[in-house]
Amino acid sequence: MTAQLIDGKAIAAKVQREVSESVAAFQAEHGRVPALHAILVGDDPSSAIFVRNKERALAASGMTSQVMRLPATTSEAELVQHVRALNADENVDGILVQLPLPAAVDADHVIGAIDPRKDVDGITPFNAGLLASGRPALIPCTPLGCLRLLHEVQFNVAGKRVLVIGRGALVGRPIAHLLLTFNATVTIAHSQTTDLAELVKQADLVVAAAGQAGLVHGEWIKPGAVVLDAGLNRNAEGKLCGDVEHEAAKERASFITPVPGGIGPMTTVTLAVNTLAAARARLA
Repeated sequence: MTAQLIDGKAIAAKVQREVSESVAAFQAEHGRVPALHAILVGDDPSSAIFVRNKERALAASGMTSQVMRLPATTSEAELVQHVRALNADENVDGILVQLPLPAAVDADHVIGAIDPRKDVDGITPFNAGLLASGRPALIPCTPLGCLRLLHEVQFNVAGKRVLVIGRGALVGRPIAHLLLTFNATVTIAHSQTTDLAELVKQADLVVAAAGQAGLVHGEWIKPGAVVLDAGLNRNAEGKLCGDVEHEAAKERASFITPVPGGIGPMTTVTLAVNTLAAARARLA
């Protein structure tokens, strides 16, 4: 068996076309398009690339976006003040604070200041709590993108054994809660799990989001399983890779995402999905 690659770029392009049509309808009804404001602190190259990609995705979907670029010396109090100003701006539908923030800043405090209605990253305690309790919420972009990928390959998670590897607030924890709402049987593991190989061998769906290159050995994958690799690492040769040994895993899986070109494009386009949803909810 050789797995079919899940083409995140192609599916993201499909989602973007859908969002563009919805944005046009939103503009016809409300006389404006949804607007996102991002805050970028410091000069981290990776963060700058991520923000630029998000700007492009919003523009391609017909929305507007602005980026507030602040020096790394910006204080926590100043950041919170900027967030509160965006909360109060009726022309702003979504607020994104690009992580990581400088070490001197309490990121939880800054994120907690975002109006949950404008939390298009889905990471405020309010939205995280709603998701954990199975109630409607703005969902973090990567988990929501993963759900769309599963839909595209017609994989129904109900009753399936799902292994989520990673417990972070952006991917691991929220995708576990999200899949539970669709009646999956979910186990959460991480880099310190002692019986990781056995858990992988039992899983019908593996979602890898631990941020450790090659953590999941290809021979562990259950024949016919679906593998969503949300890891983004660099191997010894400096090439981008995921958390799963891709070449070995694709000989056993039925579907697998590549790295890059799998989940990454979906994470970016789902920000547009969330911005549109936030705008609609605020004006409902």
